[in-house]
Amino acid sequence: MKNPFSIRRAEGARFMAAAMLASFGAYFCVYAFRKPFAAAQYADAQDVGPLDFKIAIIIAQVLGYALSKFAGIKLIAEMTPRSRPYMLLGFVLASGLALAGFGYARDHYASLLFLFLNGLMLGMLWGIVFSYLEGRRATEVLGAVLCSSFILSSGAVKSVGSWLMRAHAIPEYWMPAATALLFLGPLLLFTLLLEALPPPSPADEASRTERRPMDGPARRQFFSRFQGGLLLLIVCYMLVTAYRDFRDNFAAELWDALGYADASFIFTWSEAPIALAVLALMAAARQVTSNARAFLLYHAIIVAGCLLVGLATLAFQQGRLRPDWWMMLVGAGLYMAYVPFNGLLFDRMIAAFRSAATAGFLIYVADAWGYIGSVSVLLYRNFGQSRLQWLEFFTLFSYGIAVLGAAAAVASWLYFARKLKTS
Repeated sequence: MKNPFSIRRAEGARFMAAAMLASFGAYFCVYAFRKPFAAAQYADAQDVGPLDFKIAIIIAQVLGYALSKFAGIKLIAEMTPRSRPYMLLGFVLASGLALAGFGYARDHYASLLFLFLNGLMLGMLWGIVFSYLEGRRATEVLGAVLCSSFILSSGAVKSVGSWLMRAHAIPEYWMPAATALLFLGPLLLFTLLLEALPPPSPADEASRTERRPMDGPARRQFFSRFQGGLLLLIVCYMLVTAYRDFRDNFAAELWDALGYADASFIFTWSEAPIALAVLALMAAARQVTSNARAFLLYHAIIVAGCLLVGLATLAFQQGRLRPDWWMMLVGAGLYMAYVPFNGLLFDRMIAAFRSAATAGFLIYVADAWGYIGSVSVLLYRNFGQSRLQWLEFFTLFSYGIAVLGAAAAVASWLYFARKLKTS
């Protein structure tokens, strides 16, 4: 059956508009299957052994997500274009069934299994969607639009979930499944539009190198060639991912502590300016035609983002920033550091070193360890710093990102700058 959205040329205004809409829309809808549960606080739930119930279900989902990322190192690297739509829709539908199981289980121990399965299914989807965009001259712009989807959608789907609970009395355990159901139809349409996109053109391949599936030996050879710098980037990404997940998953508690407990709109309102600012910054990087310079520029953006988190936190503690502005500025710094890792940094790296590889492979190596870092922080918060309030812990974490995250990114910049000189 012919795709009704079929696009012939991998360039031009029609292609760009379709690629932006399809990728942004598809991943926006995917977040409706992942993040709405975080809009509820589950204050009446029973603890899961020594763990607070919400921390326990977040850990369960993140563990599933992390395991999926490890599996994705192989599956996404070896994925063929023909299998992409079936993988995308199959994983999404399975994650939705897991949310229905969560609603049925409520605060029973089985709810941990259902959110683990939910995360296990969803962890593959970023690599699938980004694979439609990588290896093109327009990858920066398209990738920036795609990244803006998860900045905006995380807040938006939590706003929808909060609205369903407040305006329609949907129980907090069934709210995640109800939210996901609202986005299923649009996701099907956006998947069709993704499938209508043509592969990279010969001019794209000449500019960014051809992207090919990577078998085991190819993956090991590539990683060993850049091992020192990649390990430093992974350390930075572990910190940033853990910080981003903490801010995202406990947004309800943080806004409550800041005096915005009854404002459902705050989740979306606070993220929209961040998405626009980061989108503009990443799209501007496209103007750098040298792949090597752009690759190092992304390092500088990561460092600047980490430092912005620390400086904004210092200003807030000194009474120079309102709470809502503080949350927006730390969010802007966070996503300045986080977004390049989700394809843009690695796409330029592959092109700079003229390597036969896929950005999806590197994304999943970083992601796998990033979510291990996220789980580690949650366990440390529950067992090591349980006396600290959510806001106190988040403030200290912000300073840690500013110092340790920036240091790891600077060290990586120095490593790869030397590599590029001798390449």
